[in-house]
Amino acid sequence: MPKPPPYAAVLFDLDGTLLDTAPDMIAALDALLAEQDHGPVDYARARLHVSRGALGLIDLAFGALGIELEQAHRVSLCDRYLELYANHLCQATTLFDGMADVLVRLEAANLAWGIVTNKPGFLAEPLLAELGLLPRCAVLVSGDTLPERKPHPQPLLHAAGQIGVSPERTVYVGDDTRDIEAGNAAGMTTVAATYGFIPSGDDPARWPANHWIERPVDLLTLPGLDTLGGT
Repeated sequence: MPKPPPYAAVLFDLDGTLLDTAPDMIAALDALLAEQDHGPVDYARARLHVSRGALGLIDLAFGALGIELEQAHRVSLCDRYLELYANHLCQATTLFDGMADVLVRLEAANLAWGIVTNKPGFLAEPLLAELGLLPRCAVLVSGDTLPERKPHPQPLLHAAGQIGVSPERTVYVGDDTRDIEAGNAAGMTTVAATYGFIPSGDDPARWPANHWIERPVDLLTLPGLDTLGGT
């Protein structure tokens, strides 16, 4: 009896792994800062913190200004930031270079692919729809789909269950240590996307991943996926 292929599905984190959302997320942050009579954030520095989400960006921007925010003000700014971002969700966001080919090759091989993100669904779903990716992904688990969020493994286990594959035959790709922690706890093969939004001082080589990739197409060179092609 022929041996089944090692993997049946690949799951991706969203920001910094599947999509380069930094231009739009930082533009919303600059708009928020302008409303507060502050200048724009340093783009290169902010880009490295996009995977930390709205609150992480707000803490970075106002911390750089020497402003310590009270929690209520911090939450209020976050709500306004999300409103600004939602109104300009997909102005400059794109797939990372090479990711389009990766998705095509996964689909051609009948390997399901999906997304597990901490981004809330009211942002993740329309963003993917705008890019034409929502009908193609087998599952989308957002930060508010379940009570638990990464690094808890439950969102990943839920995604695998929705697709109908076992965790052992699932790959999870992410650009933050919480992605790797969640994937490992779920019993999946974990891949660290070192091309993503990784703050200086955070060394992906120290993450307990099974594999590391420097660009999306490198995913197709990993054992079990290398038969799909890639360069």
